[in-house]
Amino acid sequence: MNTLITILLIIASILLILIVLVQNSKGGGLVSNFSSSNQIMGVRKTADFLEKATWTLAVAVLILSLAGSLTLPRENAQERNSAIEEQVNKTSDIPAIPTVPPATTDDTK
Repeated sequence: MNTLITILLIIASILLILIVLVQNSKGGGLVSNFSSSNQIMGVRKTADFLEKATWTLAVAVLILSLAGSLTLPRENAQERNSAIEEQVNKTSDIPAIPTVPPATTDDTK
């Protein structure tokens, strides 16, 4: 299951990259290539399609990322806790910290 989600995530990411690269931030991009008046899809419809495709793929990448993180195999938390408890139990009591005498100031010089 995790492999399938990873493959879908990679495909959606590549498509998102391609869709974003086709767009131009100043309104050009793929829309500027279809500037003739006898086209099937209008310029505005092309921009709308690219925007909807971008948002759809971005949401798909988000959902697939969340689904992928949920399907990752997890280590048993009980084993990890028992190893930590074992280390704590093996340590002996901390010996008392020796006290250092306070520094005296010699003002007689």
